[in-house]
Amino acid sequence: MATTNLNIRTDKDVKEQAEQIFSELGLNMTTAVNIFLKTTIRERGLPFALKLDVPNENTADAIKEGKRIMNDKSVKGYSSMEELKAALDV
Repeated sequence: MATTNLNIRTDKDVKEQAEQIFSELGLNMTTAVNIFLKTTIRERGLPFALKLDVPNENTADAIKEGKRIMNDKSVKGYSSMEELKAALDV
């Protein structure tokens, strides 16, 4: 297979942030760009979402709050929707 060089220009911060993510995914920039190009050809358009499963700040806070509530013995729990609705007068 013959190879060729591809020169692109991008913002320095964009490159560094992308390299960090690719590194966490076990990829280097060349491999990531080749995956993108080959998938673009196969899909005949912009391809896929390859991303780390990291919740945003609001979701991360909600997860922490849920875990705190789950482990707090003073918080009343409900074993059915009917029980919860009755407590909420719904």
